Amino acid sequence: MGTSQARRETMMIRPRGIIFDFDGVLVDTEVAIYNSWVELYAREGQTLSIATYSPCLGAGYSHWDPGAHLEKLTGKTFDWTVETPARQARLEADLERSGLMPGAAELMDWCDAQDIAMTVASSSSRRWVAGWLEKLGIYHRFAGVFCRTDGYAVKPNPALFFAAQACLQLPAQECLIIEDSENGTIAAQNAAIPCCAVPNRMTAAANLSRAAYRASSLPELLHMLQAAPARG
Repeated sequence: MGTSQARRETMMIRPRGIIFDFDGVLVDTEVAIYNSWVELYAREGQTLSIATYSPCLGAGYSHWDPGAHLEKLTGKTFDWTVETPARQARLEADLERSGLMPGAAELMDWCDAQDIAMTVASSSSRRWVAGWLEKLGIYHRFAGVFCRTDGYAVKPNPALFFAAQACLQLPAQECLIIEDSENGTIAAQNAAIPCCAVPNRMTAAANLSRAAYRASSLPELLHMLQAAPARG
């Protein structure tokens, strides 16, 4: 989708605070996580499509559990105390050389230059999110980081976004959420906070119509923000 198409929905006003999702927005982790399940399913002679797996995107396994689904398909009971660490180790090895999503560093630099505060709100665990942010040397750039394991309900529940908004100390309409998943855009709608959907390889076919804006990439979103009028 081009910039002109992205602007047809609503004229963007420059926010004073941005709430980033993590997986699939700041780092391209979702493909590796999905592939780790695909490999496990294949080992058991089963397949796992993106469409079947999609309830996990933006929400973790709270709404749909791929492990329980695999047990149902195979009629087997797995020792998840063994399987989960092994799968986690494989996916983390796959992600070892991963960096930020294209355009993420430039977007954060622009936000800093414009005094736009930033937070992260993720349905993933704090170990996962904070670990990556520390590894990439960007944890300090965020006013707050809010995760499932901090005690918040996962998306599409808006709890994570309410916490991030409270941290920013801004009205909802002065914030912007950046999301890649349907669960995330529903949570943003439930929080009544404007959202820009930036789909990736895993969410390209997802229903992201609840977002106020849409961009094909973070560089396109940066262009939209730079063109957006500042608040009076």
